[in-house]
Amino acid sequence: PQERLLIADMAVAASEAAFELTRTYVKERKAFGKPIGALQTIRHKMAEIKTELTSARSFMDTCLRLHNEHKLDTATASMAKYLATDLQNKVAYDCVQLHGGYGFMMEYPIARFYVDARVQPIYGGTNEIMKELIARTIV
Repeated sequence: PQERLLIADMAVAASEAAFELTRTYVKERKAFGKPIGALQTIRHKMAEIKTELTSARSFMDTCLRLHNEHKLDTATASMAKYLATDLQNKVAYDCVQLHGGYGFMMEYPIARFYVDARVQPIYGGTNEIMKELIARTIV
């Protein structure tokens, strides 16, 4: 479970970093004479991302506490890895979208977040394997 927990925690941390990078970007990038962060669609997308990140961070904190108490089981660690790495890909995708064309330029750090996120659901056991490990405890 420790490897999955580590991957999950890194995924949440990377997602939080991508969010903060994007928050700065939407505050500074101007379109139509005002920051794009002033647009309702952008604000709502940022709110969605922040809500998902807060939920994932809370779950990660619980998993870390369980690990410290030697109570983290395989299924819960698998849930953390599956949830966090899927979220990392979603957050990276959304943040690239919010950067527009700049999001695909490797000169912008968000492009690197996007590239790095893709491998997360694969190594340490694919997320399909994580689902199987979780499912075995359910049915």
